[in-house]
Amino acid sequence: MVIALTVVHVILALILIAVVLLQSSKNAGLSGSIGGGAETFFGKNKARTLDGMLSRATTVVAILFVVTSFVLALLV
Repeated sequence: MVIALTVVHVILALILIAVVLLQSSKNAGLSGSIGGGAETFFGKNKARTLDGMLSRATTVVAILFVVTSFVLALLV
């Protein structure tokens, strides 16, 4: 049980690293801040964009990573 959970934990860690590295940076200078503000204010389908999906995936994988961390700490 512990070995299987450790393997899942390592896989989640690698997925979390990949998803975070795939996200675009938020500091694009002055033009990025103006365009980014307009995009978030007027953009209704932000969750359907690549950044929205990566953000949601990051949240889900991070929660699963923390849960597996707690379970492994309790088992070992």
